[in-house]
Amino acid sequence: MATAAPMNFRTHEPVDVLVIGAGFGGLGMGTRLAREGRRSFLILERAHEVGGTWRDNHYPGAACDVPSHLYSFSFRSNPEWSRMFAPQNEILGYLRQVAEEENLLERIVFGAEVTEARWDEEAAAWSVTTPKGTFTGRSLVTAVGHLSEPKLPSITGLSDFSGSVFHSAQWDDSVPLEGKRVGIIGSGATAIQVLPEVAKIAGQVVVFQRSAPYITPRPDRAYTDAEKGLFRKMPETMQQLREEMFWSNEERYAQRRGTPSLVSAAAQVALDHLHAQVQDPVLREKLTPDYTFGCKRVLKSNDYYPTFNLDHVQLETGGADRVEGNRVVTGQGAVHELDVIIACTGFEATDLPIAYRVFGRDGMALSEQWANGMQAYATTSVHGFPNLWVINGPNTGLGHNSAVYIAEAQIDYILAALSFQEESDLEVLEVSQEAEDAYMERVDHLAQGTVWLEGGCKSWYVDHRNGRLTTLWPEPAYTFRQVNAAFDPEPYLTGSTVGSKTLTGAR
Repeated sequence: MATAAPMNFRTHEPVDVLVIGAGFGGLGMGTRLAREGRRSFLILERAHEVGGTWRDNHYPGAACDVPSHLYSFSFRSNPEWSRMFAPQNEILGYLRQVAEEENLLERIVFGAEVTEARWDEEAAAWSVTTPKGTFTGRSLVTAVGHLSEPKLPSITGLSDFSGSVFHSAQWDDSVPLEGKRVGIIGSGATAIQVLPEVAKIAGQVVVFQRSAPYITPRPDRAYTDAEKGLFRKMPETMQQLREEMFWSNEERYAQRRGTPSLVSAAAQVALDHLHAQVQDPVLREKLTPDYTFGCKRVLKSNDYYPTFNLDHVQLETGGADRVEGNRVVTGQGAVHELDVIIACTGFEATDLPIAYRVFGRDGMALSEQWANGMQAYATTSVHGFPNLWVINGPNTGLGHNSAVYIAEAQIDYILAALSFQEESDLEVLEVSQEAEDAYMERVDHLAQGTVWLEGGCKSWYVDHRNGRLTTLWPEPAYTFRQVNAAFDPEPYLTGSTVGSKTLTGAR
């Protein structure tokens, strides 16, 4: 296991780069820093091993819905994936291997949850407070992602439920489910994986659904020994497969953009899948979405729908309205006595908790800066927060392709920025407000007309404080790299002041 190793640094010794988080983003950043010969960095991780989302989400049935060879680093291909869609334990094992083989463990501080990160104007550095001490870094990279802080549902009486309650991302293995009456709140990407597994052992299962998801077949299969042998002997075949998977996923983007014929055809695939697996017309109607295809995340499963055909599994469409003792009452008045409630209700995606702990110029909290919705220039830097770089923050999510591809593009951008800063002998890099606003105006314009804003649903893609698409990149994934991977110093230098140096128009 990739766990804490003896530390060979002094807690208060300043470093060039501090990275928050040891999931895909943080380990990718650390690997690239190390490979470029940059040794003055630390990764601060709140848990006691690496893995991020894939460490925390170990619920039964947990697996990726992006093909394994695409949902991995381009610079660390893995010939040993067992299946086209890897299960959670394999992805966690892959990340552990990255940390070990890239010699990152000696640079990770475990048990170091960031309680405050504050810009020190005089020192031109970030001061980061954790239970393991205070760390100082010239630059700060947050790599905590959208899916790191579980979001419990706001249901009256839930905290007083007489049975056991836990979020899927905080799975409680000590709670026995065999023969129990289990309620699953939610019907999204996690719930469709949890339900079939829980139904195998529970005595009764009730799913509380607010809106039905579109679900398409999951084209999963095991890789043969011959295929894995070919991957080992000819690594270029993995790269070729990765590219094929990437462009196959890119074809699905037009469905999200709202191209009527493509949207209709894609929706029909999902509806045909439902009709093939659910014969009961009443149940089928309950499982039929009432919004445009692609407005919410489109899911993949071969066993979710069939689980509802089991006698001990029930679907409630009124949502969970309140809890009274051991009873859950739906919005339609139905009552269910339960022993266990599992909340598959997602994460704090549009209002990132880390933003409440990061303070830039004049003590401004990043959460205050983002009070009207999170935003960043090139999705990575924020005016008023010098030398701060954000991985997997605003407008970096995808509804159709690999998040790892996006993180790698951001890492390229950050590395180029750090190199420019060193070569130019600049203490501070801070994007101008004008550049950030102009960039966001462009992103908001691109978001107009997409199914995410006009598809007739509510989702975590949209910040409901302002109706803006703040979580997703509104264009195909390949354009993300075109627009955001190459660092341009101009927006950082025009009108900027570094110490006594005025850099207006500097090149």
